[in-house]
Amino acid sequence: MTVWCRRLVVSGQVHERVRLEAGADGRVTAVTPDTDAAPGDLVLDTAAPGFANAHSHAFHRALRGRTHDDGGDFWSWREQMYRTAAALTPARYALLARAVFAEMVTAGFTAVGEFHYVHHRPGGQPYGRDAGSDPTHAMERAVAEAAEAIGIRLTLLDTAYLAGGVGRPLAPEQARFGDADAEAYLRRWHALAGVAPGSGFGLVSIGAALHSVRGVPPDDIRTIVAGLPDGIPLHVHLSEQPQENADALAAYGRTPTGILADAGALTSRLSVVHATHPTADDIALLGAAEVSVVMCPTTEADLGDGIGPARELRDAGATLALGSDQNAVVDPLLEVRGLEMHDRLRSLRRGRFALPELADAASAGGYRSLGHRPAGTVGGPLDLVEIDTGSVRTVGAEPAQLLLCATASDVRRVVVGGRVVAEAGLLADGTSPAELLATALAEVAS
Repeated sequence: MTVWCRRLVVSGQVHERVRLEAGADGRVTAVTPDTDAAPGDLVLDTAAPGFANAHSHAFHRALRGRTHDDGGDFWSWREQMYRTAAALTPARYALLARAVFAEMVTAGFTAVGEFHYVHHRPGGQPYGRDAGSDPTHAMERAVAEAAEAIGIRLTLLDTAYLAGGVGRPLAPEQARFGDADAEAYLRRWHALAGVAPGSGFGLVSIGAALHSVRGVPPDDIRTIVAGLPDGIPLHVHLSEQPQENADALAAYGRTPTGILADAGALTSRLSVVHATHPTADDIALLGAAEVSVVMCPTTEADLGDGIGPARELRDAGATLALGSDQNAVVDPLLEVRGLEMHDRLRSLRRGRFALPELADAASAGGYRSLGHRPAGTVGGPLDLVEIDTGSVRTVGAEPAQLLLCATASDVRRVVVGGRVVAEAGLLADGTSPAELLATALAEVAS
């Protein structure tokens, strides 16, 4: 399979007349600039490497337009999220995940990291343990099969969630998220990892996550980190709220970052999500470990979390990536713009990130976080996004600055693994994400 781009914008650099070749597995085998298209090539006009959504909770999409005026904060929003989680069944989640992934891919996301913790039945009973029709790993299978059906690259970040807060057991509404202990989580994770590669999920890989230091106590973090295979992507919510820092310091005498360091979790395979309220010492530790930091600007704004020190984290040595988190907004270009604009608001200065840094946060940084080589490079997946340069938003823009003026409405075609999976806001087969969402949301609400 081959794709020819009249213009390919990579890491802020514009390359003309680029031909990309890929093998049957959808991975790039050759990139040739300054060449003509050949018969049979898929021809794109102005394209960029596919955008990565390194942090998503797909089912949170059901809360969009229903929770924005509650006048509360993250903690009050969380109570509404629990009610939505309680309504999920494998069949409902399959519909909802398929619809959300369709929205993502038509918006230009070619890869997603699903931070998945709705594992069991509402009371905590595992699927597949009785005469019911739902198999073992029913919820995980639902998410994986949805990604395959839509054509988005998925890293399923199967999440450990063992406590209801620092020093507190799981609450009843959290029971379906949890496992009995760290060893039980590891047994379930290894069983899932053994199932997935043989299930036909060609676009799906399995990663791991710790919900947070609120959700996984320090000794359990150490056990889980030691029990996961080397190289498996590991994600964790970190210092999203000041209360998390205060609770950790009160209970353990360490910040959440310090707890991760003590447990051996701070390595280059780790992605910390949000990192909104780290201390100066935390920033130094995260940078020295060369972790990925997944910022979620639209969610952090919607929930009133605060603005994290993205510039300082990048300068310390961390790799930046982006995520849509609660999916109140699904638009990779608004996330990358939010990264820059929020730091401008925080610093009172413009140009906080150079164009190559923004481009890498939108694509290569997220692919790294999810365990992939950069899209559109030799050995990486042939994942591309074509952007309309003649819309009312983009006409007259320099190609390298499209990240700062385009939106998902300007995404023309989306290529995953060398094949077109979305075009002009619809899936390749003409299906409308809005229609899928309408059906799924009605089912979840029923």
